[in-house]
Amino acid sequence: MYGPFMAIRPDVLPTDPAALTEMVLALDAENEKLRVAMQTLKEMIFGKRSERLATLVVEQLALELDDLETRVTPPAAANDDAPAAKPSDKPRKKARRNIGALPKHLPRCEQVLEPEVTACPCCQGQLHKIGEDVSEVLDVVPAFLRVLRTIRPKYGCRGCTDGVVQARVLPRLIEGGMASTALVTHVVVSKFAWYLPLYRQVQILAGQGIHLDRATLAGWVKRAAWWLRSLYELQLRMIQAAPRVFCDETPMPVLDPGRHHPRICQFWAHAMDDRPWDGPSPPAVAYVFADGRGTEEIAGQLTGFSGILQVDGYAAYKALARRHGGAIQLAFCLAHARRKFVEVYKSTQSPFAREVIERLQAVYAIEAEIRGSSAEQRLAARRSRSAPLMAALNARLTEMVGQLFSQSKLTEAINYALNHWNGLTLFLRDGRVEVDSNTVERSMRPIAMGRRNSLFSGSEGGAESWAILASLVNTAKLHELDPQAYLTDVLERIVSGRTKSHQLHELLAWHWKAARQRTAQAAA
Repeated sequence: MYGPFMAIRPDVLPTDPAALTEMVLALDAENEKLRVAMQTLKEMIFGKRSERLATLVVEQLALELDDLETRVTPPAAANDDAPAAKPSDKPRKKARRNIGALPKHLPRCEQVLEPEVTACPCCQGQLHKIGEDVSEVLDVVPAFLRVLRTIRPKYGCRGCTDGVVQARVLPRLIEGGMASTALVTHVVVSKFAWYLPLYRQVQILAGQGIHLDRATLAGWVKRAAWWLRSLYELQLRMIQAAPRVFCDETPMPVLDPGRHHPRICQFWAHAMDDRPWDGPSPPAVAYVFADGRGTEEIAGQLTGFSGILQVDGYAAYKALARRHGGAIQLAFCLAHARRKFVEVYKSTQSPFAREVIERLQAVYAIEAEIRGSSAEQRLAARRSRSAPLMAALNARLTEMVGQLFSQSKLTEAINYALNHWNGLTLFLRDGRVEVDSNTVERSMRPIAMGRRNSLFSGSEGGAESWAILASLVNTAKLHELDPQAYLTDVLERIVSGRTKSHQLHELLAWHWKAARQRTAQAAA
């Protein structure tokens, strides 16, 4: 075999025509792979951000490809004859703008602008108020630091010496420290909800005259995670007890003393969300830190789980399902299968790849229509409308795969879809199942954003704290809660002992939100 970097010399060329033919085909396949890789890298490095993130077909990825911007002739279509038609233009939707009243729940701070002169310019008589004009603008008071003084008066009896009464000291999140629960929560939320690394927070505090070491803030984060571990573990158990769970994994670099580069560990995400069919499971995500991404790691996390696991085509999930027999049923992600055809189309303009994308787009259009319906209604619509589309797609993929060169990228995309077909079409047999695993992939974005800004975790303990706090903060965001208010209240309840260990379920984001709503309704 001839590798991509093996020099070809006349003395090593075979004389057998069959061997020469095999060599030419192998080199041609290698050339195609390199061309695809070069085009992909060019788009990643030099392409506009909007082009790198945009879609390729109407409603999905309508864009001008990078080669149109650089005036480079696009490569010939691979394994197809006719060139692809240019996607039709679609008018851009109108941007949503808040032109009108500002939210009523915000407090109002009034400033009255009186005229400099209140005497009549004609007769010099005193003017009286006949009306007013009122305008509102959204204002902000920047976050400011203050010192919270706690005073505990002592009361004694004048008639005896034993009658001294004083309130007990309130438990603190940081015993012996000088940081309030609100300040620690602010640091935690800034890092794990808004992706602000600790060293930047140190610089911001220094700008307000408070000089702290980054290790001090790291200690606060670790202490908050210690208090919240039980709530995190409860949330993880709640997710894994659901009959349908989404799962995904992403790398997490961790500093390793003695090495010149971080050790690559993993964050596994477990998520649930039944909102698309109005089911009982609320949206929630829990991250689990692990050394690797093998079968043993995920098997240890999902011990005792039985139900539907919605994932991508990673081999560890397949091994897990085989290990548990029929207890775990895999639902694969249609978006992953579609993405492979998108990559082929972007690099080769393949008409067949475009055809597959458009066929899948029709399935997604049906899903958009039935989102929010019951599981029974979704299943009925899928059987009558989506099943014929998927059957026709399967026939086209099976027909085309025999006509293509076995090592082409298009063949790889087709084989991936056909090999995972049973799991890709599970949504046609169960109305609760989604067509893709985007639910958990969206929950992976906060981890990726934080990783990009922080670069790595300082230790395994820091990574575990990251998993605990990010799980609670991002679940609060899924329920449209203010993470600062939620986490501050939860920590105060746990630290003070007002919420006992057997009452922790009351502090889960969805229960906490429901309790707040009931309180607000009772007070109204």
